[in-house]
Amino acid sequence: MTSVAHDVLGLRAQRRRTTLWLLALTAGLVATAVIAVGTGAIAISPGTVARILARQLFGLGEVTWAPPQEAIVWLVRFPRVLLGLLVGAGLAVCGVALQAMVRNVLADPYLLGINSGASSGAAAAILFGAGAGFGQYALSTSAFLGALAASLLVFLVARSGGRVTSIRLLLAGVAVGYALYATTSFLIFASGSAEGARSVIFWLLGSLGLARWDALLALAAVVIGGTAVYLTIAGRRLDALAIGDETAHTLGLNPDRFRLRLLVVVSLCVGVLVSAAGSIGFVGLVVPHLARRLVGAPHVRVVPVAALLGAILLVWADVIARVLLAPQEIPIGIITALLGAPFLLVLIRRLHGGQP
Repeated sequence: MTSVAHDVLGLRAQRRRTTLWLLALTAGLVATAVIAVGTGAIAISPGTVARILARQLFGLGEVTWAPPQEAIVWLVRFPRVLLGLLVGAGLAVCGVALQAMVRNVLADPYLLGINSGASSGAAAAILFGAGAGFGQYALSTSAFLGALAASLLVFLVARSGGRVTSIRLLLAGVAVGYALYATTSFLIFASGSAEGARSVIFWLLGSLGLARWDALLALAAVVIGGTAVYLTIAGRRLDALAIGDETAHTLGLNPDRFRLRLLVVVSLCVGVLVSAAGSIGFVGLVVPHLARRLVGAPHVRVVPVAALLGAILLVWADVIARVLLAPQEIPIGIITALLGAPFLLVLIRRLHGGQP
C-alpha cells in the first residue's frame, strides 16, 4: 500500500475518532446539564428536570411537578448551569488559541495577564463605579477594556526592541499580570469598604451565582462567535503559528499582525467571561491538553472538543462548589485550582523529562 493510501486511511480514522468523541462529549454535556440542574439543597430527579426543561423550551409534556420545582429548575439552576457551560467552553477555547499563539503549552489567559486586566477593570467598576455610563453593561465593558488594555500592553512590551516572539509575549504577560494583580489589590485597599472588598475578593475567585437570563444571550453570542472565528477563520492559521513563525511567513501569514488580531478577540472573550463569572483559572490551561490527547493537534478538531470538555469540567466544578460545604458556597476558582494544580505538576514533569 502506498504512503498516499496510508495517509488517506489515517485521515479517515482521525475524522471518525473526532466524530465519535464529539458525539460522546455532546451526550455527556446534556447528561451533565440535567444532573447538575437537579443537584442541590433540594434534590430534583433527572426525569423531572428533563420534563420541566422540555416543557419550558419546547412546550412538550404535561405538568406533573410542583410549581416550586419548576421555579428552582428554570429560574435558579438552569441559568447557572448554562453560564457554567458557556464560561467553561469560552475559557477552554481561549486557552487553545493562546497556546498556539505563543507556542507554549503552559499559556492560558492567566499567564498572559489577560485575566488580571479584566479583573482590574471589573474591580474598578464594582468598587468605584467605573463605566457607570454603560448602565447594566458597566461591569462587562470595564472588564473587556481592562482585558484589552492588558493585551495591548503585553503586545507593546513584547514588541519593543524587535519582532514579537513567543517567549517575549510569555515573559511580558507574566510581568503585566503581576502588575495588574497588584493594581487590583490596591483598588480593594483604597476603596475603604470592607463589604465591597469581600464581594470583590469572592468574585475574583469565581462564582456562577450571578447567572441571569438577560445576560446569557450576550455571553452566548460572544462565546459562539469567538469559537466560530477560531474554527472558520483562524483554524489553519493557528496550525501554522503553532509550528513556527517561519512556517507562517511561508504560507503568507504575518505572525505579528495575526497575533495582535487574535489578542483582541481573546480579550473580548475573556473580558466578557470574567465579568460574568469572575476570574477562573486552570480551565484554559488543562482542557486544551486533554483535547489534543483525544483528537490530535489540528485546531479544527481541537477547538470543538476543547469547548465541550471545558463546559463539562466547569459545570461539575460548580456542582462540587455548591454541595461540598452546603449551604455555604465555595468560590469555583478554588475547585478548578485544586483540580488543575496536580495536572500542571504532571505536565511540568513530563516536559522536563522530554515526554510529549
